[in-house]
Amino acid sequence: MLDWTDRHCRYFHRLLTHHAMLYTEMVNVNAIVHGDRARHLDFDASENPLALQLGGSDVAMLARCARIAQDWGYAEVNINCGCPSERVQSGSFGACLMSEPKLVADGVKAMRDACEIDVTVKHRIGLDKNEGYDFVRDFIGTVADAGCQTFIVHARNAWLKGLSPKENRDVPPLRYEVVHQLKKDFPHLNIIINGGLNTYAAITEQLQHVDGVMVGREAYHDPYGLSAIDALVFDDARTPLSRHEILELLVTYAEREMQKGVPLRTMARHWLNLFHGQAGARAWRRNMSDAKLLNDSDARMILKDVPSGIEPAHSEGFV
Repeated sequence: MLDWTDRHCRYFHRLLTHHAMLYTEMVNVNAIVHGDRARHLDFDASENPLALQLGGSDVAMLARCARIAQDWGYAEVNINCGCPSERVQSGSFGACLMSEPKLVADGVKAMRDACEIDVTVKHRIGLDKNEGYDFVRDFIGTVADAGCQTFIVHARNAWLKGLSPKENRDVPPLRYEVVHQLKKDFPHLNIIINGGLNTYAAITEQLQHVDGVMVGREAYHDPYGLSAIDALVFDDARTPLSRHEILELLVTYAEREMQKGVPLRTMARHWLNLFHGQAGARAWRRNMSDAKLLNDSDARMILKDVPSGIEPAHSEGFV
């Protein structure tokens, strides 16, 4: 979710769900150690529980960033071993790390020694066209021996050559049964499944086999679907906020951030799909994509052409 789940996106998503764990976009360890740390790591306290997702393979740097993550207030630090992009591969991290389980295990151990928060790993079920189960089984076994207890498994192979990152999300087939087998073989570990899960029925089905579900792009394209998750997964009986109530809170947030010099367009791009599936959503999206309007100094301009009328408890597409 690089360039998607920044702090403005996460603030929005936290208004929709109190309980779901949120994840940052992948942040390169070098950017944290040598760059503008606050720009990459700052978040609103309301975003917790929040995990920092790291991209990197240098054991010492991973350990240092794990300690920084803890000091910064994150609840979890995650190593990305699933991103297939060539840019990530050139830095020797992401999905290519699955071919070096001992290195990942060394990183996990060093990170666990450096911090007390959870250290987790996100990965694929295989590389390229190798669909042998033993590959991912042995990867998890090696990394688990270093103390990792939670694995977030994207149920597709990552093809390191020949496919774009977008194609890597669609072309390699989903094989949920592989993730289910991992849970059977490692019953003491937390196995979280990811990939292609875009309805609540699908989420419910997966929770019969694994410990959790990660939803990525569907939560971005139909964010209000998250509003049902607290009741349906976490047994929280509170009535979710309506879209219009959320919008008022976003205006207040935008006004506060704009006083700090944050452009409205930087925040508003994440709210484009708030009214997904609702009558009048097209006019709303048009305004939220209008550069001239978004250059306005008044955050309340986003209330222009807001869809009105009675809305369902949550969107039809996601849940």
